[in-house]
Amino acid sequence: MELHIPIPLAIFSISIILLTRFSSSSSYSCLSWSSLSNLHPLVVDSALEHLNYTAVSEFRLLNRRRILQCRDPNPYLQINVSGDTALGDEEYLTVNVTGVLVPVDSDWVAMISPSNADVSDCPLNKALYAETGDLSDLPLLCHYPVKAQYLSKDPDYLSCKKKERKEYKDGQCVVTTCSGTLTFHVVNIRTDIEFVLFAGGFATPCVLKKSNSLTFANPKQPLYGHLSSIDSTGTSMRITWVSGDKEPQEVQFGDGKSQTSEVSTFSQDDMCSNVLPSPAKDFGWHDPGYIHSAVMTGLQPSTSYPYKYGSDSAGWSQQVQFRTPPAGGSNELKFLAFGDMGKAPLDDSVEHYIQPGSISVAKAVLDYVDSGNVDAIFHIGDISYATGFLVEWDFFLNLISPFASRVSYMTAIGNHERDYGGSGSVYLTPDSGGECGIAYETYFPMPTPAKDKPWYSIEQASVHFTVISTEHDWSENSEQYQWMKGDMASVDRSKTPWLVFTGHRPMYTSGSGGGADQGFLDAVEPLLLDNKVDLVLFGHVHNYERTCSVYQNECKAMPKKDQSGVDTYDHSNYSAPVQVVIGMAGFSLDDFLDEPSDWSLIRISKFGYFRGHATPEELQLEYVNAGTRKVEDIFRITR
Repeated sequence: MELHIPIPLAIFSISIILLTRFSSSSSYSCLSWSSLSNLHPLVVDSALEHLNYTAVSEFRLLNRRRILQCRDPNPYLQINVSGDTALGDEEYLTVNVTGVLVPVDSDWVAMISPSNADVSDCPLNKALYAETGDLSDLPLLCHYPVKAQYLSKDPDYLSCKKKERKEYKDGQCVVTTCSGTLTFHVVNIRTDIEFVLFAGGFATPCVLKKSNSLTFANPKQPLYGHLSSIDSTGTSMRITWVSGDKEPQEVQFGDGKSQTSEVSTFSQDDMCSNVLPSPAKDFGWHDPGYIHSAVMTGLQPSTSYPYKYGSDSAGWSQQVQFRTPPAGGSNELKFLAFGDMGKAPLDDSVEHYIQPGSISVAKAVLDYVDSGNVDAIFHIGDISYATGFLVEWDFFLNLISPFASRVSYMTAIGNHERDYGGSGSVYLTPDSGGECGIAYETYFPMPTPAKDKPWYSIEQASVHFTVISTEHDWSENSEQYQWMKGDMASVDRSKTPWLVFTGHRPMYTSGSGGGADQGFLDAVEPLLLDNKVDLVLFGHVHNYERTCSVYQNECKAMPKKDQSGVDTYDHSNYSAPVQVVIGMAGFSLDDFLDEPSDWSLIRISKFGYFRGHATPEELQLEYVNAGTRKVEDIFRITR
């Protein structure tokens, strides 16, 4: 969702951030207040314009800084990483900075990958940054750090509690140095890494010292497996994983069955751009390795199977137990749904884009999958929020793999996967950072009609799910509109009595930042009524909101309380769909308008997930608070 911040306030706030960083004292910084005069005034406008697309922060603005070698005479300074230089697939690395003469709060450490990335200035690349709105004439940072931490995260650093005596004169210590220790969470991103010590904060950085290069013990290791359904039979399941190995691998499953993988990838040349390269084409690029995908066939619906994936040469994943979803037309389905999850660091780092609720929601989802009460998960847009910084897909996949590897994980495309100017998106904002759906469709192959047509339907038990793209043309003359119309009209309601319609951007929201598109409402809402859609699920707005049975902004029917006091919508006398916004799975939460519309019944601005239990007779639906695990909204739809 896009935020709308008053321009004077935003410019003032960003200016204060910049001035604060420039005024930080550092005995190492090679820059001064004169650097301010070298920053083009439009850097502020650039930060404002792209606040919602590439998460501009002082860390993000590193790409607008002159990066030089600090003029530092300190002979004692060292940066070292504990453990072996050959890294495992997931580790918490201890980074030690020693020999510091004068610790200051502007000292920081960045994780860089690959280790040969250029962390100096790039004078020949300055024109490329105009794509982000930055028209500065400064040389700019050549490569974007994966993550970074201020050394002051170590509470003993600034107070110099950890002292080392370095020089003596006449038996007396005359030189004492200080040290600091940071912990970095690292996953296997296949390319080698190094840690770089900077002075001067994020606003005036210069390089003090670099660690040795660290490599992953097995860059080809098969990782981050996640499942998806390919049809409504429950007899096949697709497994998709990532590896540094371009050779086909295989999945071994069940009782001695196997299937060879198809291998795909994408390159910088595949990324979207306008006249000048996007972040995905330039400083945000990271090699994605190879994405493997294989279909396990000959399965039974609602049945558990073991599997592992990989090869003898590249290595094997751990064995995982997964469960197939129920076949379309059967009785019972238990599913979870949410939008706008993303990821957050598992250490104290800052990163390009952080979704603060994602860890608690992922943990809550994993715990519920562990209970054995989940047949499928639907993630309806704004998946990783990588937005052109490709290494963040690996961190997101690492976050979801514990549960996405065990049940069908179905997705819809969102603005932060697809939108970019000139790419054919309905919306011209640069929200995808130049990915334009390419990374999303490679990592998450869904049963869609064709490439860049990310709409599909799937039936599980008594539910028909119609999954659309709000980012592709949905007007009445479009291909997607005709598909929606035909798909919903063809549903056999005696087989799958419940029709659930889902996509990313909502038709109805009381979120204070807005987000509903009247054109989308005018074009598509009549189809929902014509086909008697029961439930509509959208994300994009970062909260939870449930409506009455609503059509054209009017309540056509209100739910009634059952004997347990639960809101119940009687669709035996159908009037209009129930619409629910479920974009509360990770991104910073949105507030609500002070005076919401009459059609808005329940409004919750807390992190959580949506839970459904379908039988042929009723849908029972719940909002679950991820922090407390308590059900904070419950309603039923009956026939």
